Amino acid sequence: MRVLVVEDEPDLGRQLGERLRHEGYAVDLARDGEEGQFLGETEPYDAVVLDLGLPKVDGLTVLRAWRKRDVTAPVIILTARGAWTEKVQGIDAGADDYLAKPFSMEELLARIRALIRRAKGHASAELCCGPVVLDTRTGRVTVEGRPVELTGYEYRVLAYLMHRKGQVVSRMELTEHVYAQDFDRDSNTIEVFVGRLRRKLGADVIKTVRGLGYRIDEP
Repeated sequence: MRVLVVEDEPDLGRQLGERLRHEGYAVDLARDGEEGQFLGETEPYDAVVLDLGLPKVDGLTVLRAWRKRDVTAPVIILTARGAWTEKVQGIDAGADDYLAKPFSMEELLARIRALIRRAKGHASAELCCGPVVLDTRTGRVTVEGRPVELTGYEYRVLAYLMHRKGQVVSRMELTEHVYAQDFDRDSNTIEVFVGRLRRKLGADVIKTVRGLGYRIDEP
């Protein structure tokens, strides 16, 4: 899963990026509203963390521009504590959630997980496909109750496919959601990750749809 963070405060931006990567996300970081608006309009994201007080272009303007261009990624805005007018304006502009600074990193992570689940049509934090269970809260994957160790990229591929359960996902789409913007992407490596996942989870968990991509079916 891929997240865009638009935050001009260097320390906070770095902390957010490091923690999100640690939690298994591919992360792009924009330092101002102009860069953030461009990335949001040209790259696919599963969620966006958007500060409102940004240089060059403010966060509300960025958000309105995204929604006007039909950018549908769920957005959580960061506001100053007690600035209720900013929260109202952000929600009216198309934000899906908000969090006041200073905030708990754990709360932000929980809200991001919830946004992604709702956007993909899931109500539970646990994603299931037959014997395979992925707990989005802990990043734990089990097969028939037995924990399975995955690499970071294997986890991202599995998480994206399970969030899109029942749908065919192309190699290109997986590549775009597994890697950050500045990574040297190679869609052929997706085949490698899928092969490893089949060996660890079972050969029938991930189906190949010839000429189209991959699919995890409903149990």
